[in-house]
Amino acid sequence: MQIQNKFLAFYFCLCSLFCMAQSTQSKITGVVKDDTNKDILGATVIIKETNQGVVTDHSGTFSFLGNYNGDYTLVISYLGFETKQIPFNIKSGANKSFSLVLNPTNTELDEVLVTGKSQIQKVKERAFNVSVVDAEKLHNTSLDLAHALDRVSGVRIRESGGVGSQMSFSLNGFKGNQVRFFIDGVPMDNFGSSFQINNIPVNMAERIEVYKGVVPVGLGADALGGAVNIITNTYKKSHLEASYSYGSFNTHRSTVNAIYVAKSGFVAQVNAFQNYSDNNYKVNVDVADLNTGEYFPDQTVERFHDTYHNETVIVNTGVVGKKFADELLFGITLGQNYKEIQTGARIVSVFGKWHTRGNIIMPSLKYKKDDFIIKDLDLKFNANINLGQEKNIDTVNRRYNWFGDYKEYDGPGGERSYSLYKYKNNAGISTANLSYKINDHSNIVLSNTYNTFDRVGQNELNPDSEIYEQPKKNKKNITGLGFDYKRDNWNASIFLKQYFQKNTFADAYNPTGNYGDVAYRDYTDKFNATGYGLALTHFINENLQVKASFEESYRLPEANEIFGDEINLEGNKDLKPENSSNYNLGLSYWFYVNKRHQFTINTSGFYRNTTDFIREKFSPNQATTTMDNLGAVTSAGIEAEVRYALDNRLMMGANLTYQNLRNNTKYEEGQTVESIVYKDRIPNMPYLYGNADVSYNFPNIGKKNRQLNVGYNLLYVHAFYLYWPSLGSDSSKLDIPDQISHDITSTFFFNEKLQFTLECRNLLDETLYDNFSLQKPGRSFTGKLKYTFL
Repeated sequence: MQIQNKFLAFYFCLCSLFCMAQSTQSKITGVVKDDTNKDILGATVIIKETNQGVVTDHSGTFSFLGNYNGDYTLVISYLGFETKQIPFNIKSGANKSFSLVLNPTNTELDEVLVTGKSQIQKVKERAFNVSVVDAEKLHNTSLDLAHALDRVSGVRIRESGGVGSQMSFSLNGFKGNQVRFFIDGVPMDNFGSSFQINNIPVNMAERIEVYKGVVPVGLGADALGGAVNIITNTYKKSHLEASYSYGSFNTHRSTVNAIYVAKSGFVAQVNAFQNYSDNNYKVNVDVADLNTGEYFPDQTVERFHDTYHNETVIVNTGVVGKKFADELLFGITLGQNYKEIQTGARIVSVFGKWHTRGNIIMPSLKYKKDDFIIKDLDLKFNANINLGQEKNIDTVNRRYNWFGDYKEYDGPGGERSYSLYKYKNNAGISTANLSYKINDHSNIVLSNTYNTFDRVGQNELNPDSEIYEQPKKNKKNITGLGFDYKRDNWNASIFLKQYFQKNTFADAYNPTGNYGDVAYRDYTDKFNATGYGLALTHFINENLQVKASFEESYRLPEANEIFGDEINLEGNKDLKPENSSNYNLGLSYWFYVNKRHQFTINTSGFYRNTTDFIREKFSPNQATTTMDNLGAVTSAGIEAEVRYALDNRLMMGANLTYQNLRNNTKYEEGQTVESIVYKDRIPNMPYLYGNADVSYNFPNIGKKNRQLNVGYNLLYVHAFYLYWPSLGSDSSKLDIPDQISHDITSTFFFNEKLQFTLECRNLLDETLYDNFSLQKPGRSFTGKLKYTFL
């Protein structure tokens, strides 16, 4: 409660800043159109004298904020159009607005002057091994963020079912919490069940940065295998758009994105979305007779207790472009979710009434100031706390089979645990990032991320039980210090990280020795460690880039891994932090053929040497899972991607990932005989997978600006074993079979404001599994309508 009060006191204390009357910085804005009065998306606009550059958004607008005073020149360029230079004068604190028209040119492609770079290009050119998803190109689809990421090389998304199901994210052999997620640089560790990447629509994102292996110190994470940073939409002027989709299994999704930007610098932004699905797709199972215990083999039945829905709204309001803050936003995220539990960790467990509910109530603060106190010292600060509640409701004493039949039992009980457990995790996060520009070539970064977790709950069916009063607390702090150096054709980053964790929990014991006597005593675990790393990149020429990086990193166990999730994941209080030495090497090459054909080739390799590797495994009862340490694991792999574009009409690409994770624990704990699974491939983890896609754009169908885009995507995952390969005979080994899935998408652009998309996923209705025995949905169809009002 103390921590919660500190967060809230700090949050509301800063609200007083709204009353400050300060003068604005100079603001330079404008819109770029072509000779037909159509807005140009992606035009580069730079201020020649400062070399600052931006790229126009979907409505052709651009904006600069800063301390401008004097004579400057705007340089505007776009592929296929004449470059324009506009001299102007601006006074300190004044605003300047431009309306610019670019004329088409016949200049050959390789002669076009490009004077600036997009944000995506700038991210890719950093020393870190990073892939960037241009999420704006996916806004017309019904994808959530998870399925958008599933198309990135090295990434694998595994789900236990349909919409809202349990999801696992893996990147180059590391999965789950070994890979960290961020929204605009803020960790998502405490967002709860109502706000996860498999229920957030892709419309919320502008781009997604996927860091593989080494993570920038500015993100302040204890990531072991990489990080995903979701950059949300930013608009320089007022904007309003909405979308709605309906699909198979009675699936409904809708989004609203709205922002109001006043000339005074006041900003109000609302993002809202909802997901609903019956998830009543068909699965192939053996069905038990509840009276005789006999099985009806190979039955095709419909899932009958798997409804999911969530609703979320995010509100941010504040000011931008003020003398005291480039950005000061106060926010609140409100959401709720309801999920029926159809199965346990394996499909043999079937339930008919058990369900969960959750909500998110998360106030937040964002503050950003360039030239903070002194020139070239930039500050970013973020804080939030999730005051939401989770409920596990299992109060009906029945046993179900897959026909939906059930057998009633007398007396109190549940389908698994007889629980009406309600709890709050009181999870808070604060991040601070200071960056100082030493000169044009170097800067230094200091970051700090603090996490707190304090689960408090009660089982209303057993309110006097002491077990629910025992502490479940977790605190983490990650401090990072980095130095960046950049030249024209190479740059380097070197950094240190300090890790700290403190866990508080209770264990039961018998204080008297008498049968049935139980008491609890508190335990506290602490962990301290230092990590370090280096990232380098060199441009051999303007078309060829090589990257190399190394990091000695730690990953601290998450609270859910230690204390459980109260559903299918049991806690493990003995879980140790994992430590890894990570090596990465990458190569990127891009070129044109005959001025029209653009090729891009990316390839990278990695090697990891990990101790106390944390992995998920089945509990002895096979109905739940738990996290456990594996003494030593080595992993090596390679990924490759090829992309091709013809005149921005035909686009195609493919990527393939191979990863080899091996058990390097020669002797099990307390044993002197070599382990039978020594050098075995790590089980229950894909090791060969890839994607391929192709799309074509048909312009000016019957009318100018009316167009049709048709696309195809293929997903392949090679079969892999559920358990250790050295255990059991070939005929008795359980595996997750090969997966090949085909998706098609078509989007019709009626005009710049209205688009309609039709999708078909799993076109051939293949039987697909990400996890053993847990079948994914078959063929499905979705239609989506998107309209931009402003």
